[in-house]
Amino acid sequence: MTEYGRGRAPEPWHPEDPLYGDQGWTGQATQQGQVPYAGGQQQYPQEPQYQEPQYQQYPQQYQEQYQEQQYPQQQYVPQDQQLQHQLHPQHQQLHPQPQPQPVYDGQGWDTGQGQQLQEQAQYQAAPVDPYAGAEPYAQQVAAGYQGEAPDLYTTPEAFPPPQPPGRRRAEPETVDEPETEEAEESLLAADADEEPPGRGGRRAGRGKGGKGKGGKPKRSGAACLVAALVVVAVVGGGGYYGYSYIKERFGATEDFAGSGSEESVDIEIPKGAGLGQMGRILKEAGVVASAQAFVDAANANPKGKSIQPGVYTLKKKMSGAAAVAVMIDPTKLNVITVTEGMRNSKVYDAIDKKLGKPAGTTKDIAQREAKNLGLPAWAGTDPKLIDPLEGFLYPTRYDLGKDSTPESLLKQMVKNATAKYNELGIEGKAKELGLENPLQAVTVASLVNAEGKNHDDFKKMAEVVYNRLKKTNDVTNQKLQFDSTYNYVKNQSEINFNLKEAQAFDNPYNTHFVKGLPPGPIGNPGLEALTATLSPDHGGWMFFVSVDGHTTTFTKTYDEHLKLVNEFQERQKQKNGG
Repeated sequence: MTEYGRGRAPEPWHPEDPLYGDQGWTGQATQQGQVPYAGGQQQYPQEPQYQEPQYQQYPQQYQEQYQEQQYPQQQYVPQDQQLQHQLHPQHQQLHPQPQPQPVYDGQGWDTGQGQQLQEQAQYQAAPVDPYAGAEPYAQQVAAGYQGEAPDLYTTPEAFPPPQPPGRRRAEPETVDEPETEEAEESLLAADADEEPPGRGGRRAGRGKGGKGKGGKPKRSGAACLVAALVVVAVVGGGGYYGYSYIKERFGATEDFAGSGSEESVDIEIPKGAGLGQMGRILKEAGVVASAQAFVDAANANPKGKSIQPGVYTLKKKMSGAAAVAVMIDPTKLNVITVTEGMRNSKVYDAIDKKLGKPAGTTKDIAQREAKNLGLPAWAGTDPKLIDPLEGFLYPTRYDLGKDSTPESLLKQMVKNATAKYNELGIEGKAKELGLENPLQAVTVASLVNAEGKNHDDFKKMAEVVYNRLKKTNDVTNQKLQFDSTYNYVKNQSEINFNLKEAQAFDNPYNTHFVKGLPPGPIGNPGLEALTATLSPDHGGWMFFVSVDGHTTTFTKTYDEHLKLVNEFQERQKQKNGG
């Protein structure tokens, strides 16, 4: 028994033997040149012709020829056949072929070899095996040229070649194409006569209402109604917006008449808002009839473009002109403005008035809650201080809202002042100027703001303060002699007062009576007064006086100062009628 069969049996058993039974799905004949499926009788080799010893013992010359041809030199080999040799080296050893290119498809023996031999014939022609007559395998053509092994599947009477198992498919069933008219169905609604889903069989028709004349499908009433509603909605919506656009652009501007109703509303105008945005805010709140009415009125008013952001208390249903008239008036703006040099007493009164609180409410809260309002650590704790918050209500505008309270406003003012002092580095500057603490720097700035008129005055005024505080000052004996300190104690702003009474009034804030600085600021200094205090003029000024009430004149000697004082007193007599 050899490795290719079981003795001298008439049919080889190897599953990939070229002569093993039916070729299966490969679609090739068992032997080349025979017609196994075209009506012819398949022929098998005769048993007596099989000689096993001859197959096992090749002549030496053909063994050497096979070994030389196993790796041919300088011979063109197609790429697909190179891959076949790499995948199945054992095939070459077990089935030696005279030609160097064995026919192998990489998956099994090609029983037909017809198609591949035709392709190989384009590259080379292998010699015929000389042992073909010595064994039954000789019936297989080892190699052939195109035309020697005709493809019998191409004849008219031949069957089509079989397909591989994975490619075999059943014949498609013929499906009747539906009528074109029946396939057209409405996308808006289904007919009411359709059979309910779930019933067996195919729907025979649409019933009595399915088709109209000529067999055409009949539109349902619901579909027509929906389509009509859609058309009406589109046309109506487009017409409405078109009318609104034309009316807004070319029609008369809608506007209310008069100064408004009794109902009031607080309107907040944000920073950076233009007239158009203001008008829309007023329109949404019901103050004006249209934004355009407000814009037109603002453009017609010379001050219309100077409207400031903030909170305004306005009435509903106002004309555009009436709303503009209120908003250009700073006093109508629902804000509190702390001016430069403003005293705390006036700030408290303004808060009470804006928030509708009883007089003295904010002042009581300031004195009671001073430590809880955010004062810096270096703020004064001297019991001689009239108001610990003096100098810490930073001058700027504060918008009022529905949630505004005296406490919230005071905290915001103290926060702004503290931030500004830190920004200016007032603690370090105070030491450079020879002051005891930062509070004294704020105090000097409050005096400068109260006595000066402009930035140039502020720098010279700060120089006057520092020169009079010097220990070498033997002219005023370190007394500042500022009228503003006396007025602060008296809670007044008078120019004409009795100087002798002021010099005799014993109060730590009265610089006509005491030497040096008062215990604390006498107002809330602005930014210009603060910067001038930290950078004085250094001109050696000691005295100043405002002769006409508008211009301040500074001098270095007392004699020059007396001349200016006499001139000032003369003018005051003439002003008061002698």
